[in-house]
Amino acid sequence: MGQELPHARLRVLIADDNPIVRDALRVLLETEPDLHVVAVAGDATEAVELAQRCAPEVAVLDVRIPGGGAWMARELRHRVPGLKLMAFSAHSDSGSIAQMASAGVTEYLVKGSPNTEIIAAIRRLGRRVSG
Repeated sequence: MGQELPHARLRVLIADDNPIVRDALRVLLETEPDLHVVAVAGDATEAVELAQRCAPEVAVLDVRIPGGGAWMARELRHRVPGLKLMAFSAHSDSGSIAQMASAGVTEYLVKGSPNTEIIAAIRRLGRRVSG
């Protein structure tokens, strides 16, 4: 209808209990013309509810969020088929990484990663949605 772009913006959900992290991620992602933050959650239950309502294509998940990062990832995979998951955590220990991988997370970045890496990881996941 004239407003459709050749490539629609990638719909992203952010789930982190730290409001500073949530806000910084939202601002970072919204500056990218191909990314659109459709929902922001502060705990695991809210993330699952918002994902079901807002239909994101990629979710950026805090590993140690209230309600549990692995529980949240499993619920998202079950309730929103096709949703791609990225962990974004202060914890880089092999146990946390393995737990999230077994819950369906396919990208894992440590907080403090350069913004370019965060954006690149989300775009990689987004390409997996469409292709």
